[in-house]
Amino acid sequence: MRIMRNIVFSPFYKVLMADFFMADQLTSQIPLLRHMEFAACYFMAGSFRANPYETCTTSQQYKHLAYVISFLPYYWRAMQCLRRYIEEHDINQLANAGKYVSAMVAAAVRFKYNVTPTPFWMSMVLISSSGATVYQLYWDFVKDWGFFTPKSRNLWLRDDLILKNKFTYYLSMMLNLVLRLAWAQSVMKIRINKNETRLLDFSLASLEIIRRGHWNFYRYLELV
Repeated sequence: MRIMRNIVFSPFYKVLMADFFMADQLTSQIPLLRHMEFAACYFMAGSFRANPYETCTTSQQYKHLAYVISFLPYYWRAMQCLRRYIEEHDINQLANAGKYVSAMVAAAVRFKYNVTPTPFWMSMVLISSSGATVYQLYWDFVKDWGFFTPKSRNLWLRDDLILKNKFTYYLSMMLNLVLRLAWAQSVMKIRINKNETRLLDFSLASLEIIRRGHWNFYRYLELV
């Protein structure tokens, strides 16, 4: 609870390792948070007694709250970076905050596209999401994992490798790249039924958990 308090009120508490580590995990738990929102609406608001199943997904209030939930984890993480920048005067923290701001912008544009699916907003989704993805991939590979070290004796990696098999690193880089592009399905407009949509959402959420697990593993290797 203390960690969650520190995350929610990020600008007002000193950011410890446990705080920013947990906040990073929350950015990968947005689908879970949105399902928790639906569960709260479905059971606590009494809609399961008096209203149809779709009530908690079609109302404007639900859609706006879903956007806020998608926005908050990135906001909290950005605030943590700003707090650390103020305390440590490390420009990398400011740049890291920019990564989360780009993710918030991309999420906002995708939300707008879902409401107004016009060619203009599709192009804005492609621009904002592609920019955010490039930003995130750079930070994953270079800043968090320590790869692409100039003049490294291990091509595209770093000098000190804990795992002996280099192929594992290259495979993880490719997997991280592919999973970072999962947002593309939101603009592909695949024609599937409701059950298939839920299965797709579940699959994408599971893939994000896998991607986060990879990130955690290599982030740990970078720290040891």
